[in-house]
Amino acid sequence: MNIRTDILLRVYIAFGLIVLLAFAVLFKLFHLQIAEGEKWRAMADSLSTKYIDVEAVRGNIYSVDGSLLATSVPEYELRMDMLAGGIEKDEIFYEKVDSLAEKLSSYFGDKSRREYSKMLREARREGARYLLIKRDVTHQELNVVRKFPIFKLGRYKGGLIAIQQNKRILPFRTLAKRTIGYKNENVQPVGLEGAYASYIDGESGRRLVQRISGGVWMPVNKDIEIAPKDGADIISTIDINMQDVAQNALRKQLIKSDADHGCVLLMEVATGEIRAIANFTKVEEGRYEEKFNYAIAQSAEPGSTFKLASYLALLEDGKVDTNTLVDCENGFFKVYNKKRLVKTVRDSHEGLKVITVKKAFQESSNAAIAKLVYQHYLSDGKQFTDHLYDLHLHEKAGLQIPGEGAPLIKTPESSYWYKGLSLAQMAYGYEMKMTPLQMLTFYNAVANNGKMVAPQFVREIRRLGSTIEQFSPRVIENKICSDATLGKLQDMLLGVVEEGTGKDIIKNPSYKIAGKTGTAQVADGSRGYRGKRSYQASFCGYFPADKPKYSMIVVLTNPKGVYYAALVAGPVFREVADKIYSNDVEMYNPVQQLKYVGNTKMPESKAGDKQSTLKVYKALGVKTYLAGNSDFVNMVDTNKGINVKEVKATTKTVPDVTGMGLKDAVFLLSNAGLKPVVKGSGRVIKQSVEPGVFARRGYPVTIELN
Repeated sequence: MNIRTDILLRVYIAFGLIVLLAFAVLFKLFHLQIAEGEKWRAMADSLSTKYIDVEAVRGNIYSVDGSLLATSVPEYELRMDMLAGGIEKDEIFYEKVDSLAEKLSSYFGDKSRREYSKMLREARREGARYLLIKRDVTHQELNVVRKFPIFKLGRYKGGLIAIQQNKRILPFRTLAKRTIGYKNENVQPVGLEGAYASYIDGESGRRLVQRISGGVWMPVNKDIEIAPKDGADIISTIDINMQDVAQNALRKQLIKSDADHGCVLLMEVATGEIRAIANFTKVEEGRYEEKFNYAIAQSAEPGSTFKLASYLALLEDGKVDTNTLVDCENGFFKVYNKKRLVKTVRDSHEGLKVITVKKAFQESSNAAIAKLVYQHYLSDGKQFTDHLYDLHLHEKAGLQIPGEGAPLIKTPESSYWYKGLSLAQMAYGYEMKMTPLQMLTFYNAVANNGKMVAPQFVREIRRLGSTIEQFSPRVIENKICSDATLGKLQDMLLGVVEEGTGKDIIKNPSYKIAGKTGTAQVADGSRGYRGKRSYQASFCGYFPADKPKYSMIVVLTNPKGVYYAALVAGPVFREVADKIYSNDVEMYNPVQQLKYVGNTKMPESKAGDKQSTLKVYKALGVKTYLAGNSDFVNMVDTNKGINVKEVKATTKTVPDVTGMGLKDAVFLLSNAGLKPVVKGSGRVIKQSVEPGVFARRGYPVTIELN
């Protein structure tokens, strides 16, 4: 092959390769544009623009009396577009930039005027479209900032960009804080905020943003493309005043007894609505905070408050009556298994011998109830536990908020059932677990004439003022026992406060309280009851006992020193009940209309100005008899009403000021030219110069008041 042919061959090969490469590039361009175009266009868009969610304003949570428990308030992130329409010209911007810096510095106080000015000028030179000015700005602060130089040019001309964010606040701070709860991502929901998040959250909006220098995403448009839909409001059953009373009473007693933690639950008897729920945990000496909802979440051995269920079973089965005698054996009952002693049940106060069932309940005898249940149900333990299951004590109450603790009620089929011993232990509240709310639900059924209703935390859900869902009382059991048994149980509960363990602390002469004290030893981890001794003190009951409106349970764990329930939990129950009773006129007995009867003593009145006195008596509907034309009178009570005795105000004689207040007495004496000398306070009971004698000008007259 000659040289020319060799050169041409190489040229043709090179040209062919170039042509092939060109076709390959064209093919790839065609493939990217047509076959994969949609994919790459979407990717390009996602790298420069995207839609982000705009959080809706969360709904409010209200108390049953209309108080605001939780709400969302707007907070803003302030940014600035340095190339906004109103400041495109440099002379406009630089003329006002130092004034703006001065205002920002003096108002926020986080940077000096020089630092703000430098920041704004550098951002202007760089053409920043989304400069961060300040975070966490309130709505009130935003309104002030909008009036600053440059910013006051307007929404689009001044360059101010306000990005709204919503902040959740509790107006009453710690009141019912744990029950109100919270909702956080990747965290188990707590309280009403978590349970009703689907209603409260609303529907998020959508906003188009684009990425600018520095990786910052800036809104493309001034307005949100898809506006968010605000959340619905929750009307809870909490009464803010009762909640305040419950928390203060509990905290005070926790500090006094130096307990580890405690809780209070207040329920409306007829509806099951929870009016107050307080939980406190000791965080340091003398300081308690809401850390855990013990009232609904902590399952523990209830102790003596459970005896009510044991006596219900005995009475309902006809095993005993309230006047049945039981030998408490000086407060010791020994449990045997095949003639081997396995347990000695002890009373907290020894010395009880043969007493009635009612007295045993009033004195909270462990030995008595353990003996009765052991003797009557030893051959058929299932008969006893069936009663507990019929009372739904083994079930969760199905609350409207998450976190309810699971109860544990053993049966003869359960593992770790020890015949005889388990019966005796369960009789007074051991070898089982219940939450305070589950126990209160049972007591509330006794107060509610046998109808067991589920605890309720939410009354209704509203959106824009209109009810979208309403919750009625949910009945768990229409009748927990016969009316005869129910009456006996109610009488026994009243007896505890009137004559038993609660009489010295909980009894109130103004109204009746019914309930049961409970003192339980708390197991010390793996060491059980052989470890360090600690106790749980509780009182569960209702008031007024003759017409129950509220039921309540108080539980304090590991009080130091005195640990008996009546002395530890009782004062909290009494204080809360007293304050609620004193502020609820519906619980008072109706006041009969009194009619005036002859010889009935009428309300007393000070002597003095006639028109003022008659106006008061007329308003009270008291018949009066007028006499004379004097402006001052003395009131005399007669069989037929109030008689008005005339007091003449002359300048010649000493007036009769007996019975008058100081103001009227001094006026009349001074008007007569006399010099009054005052002793005491109240109304005049004596004057040194007799009425009617000649009044010598400037003569001193001593008046004694009492």
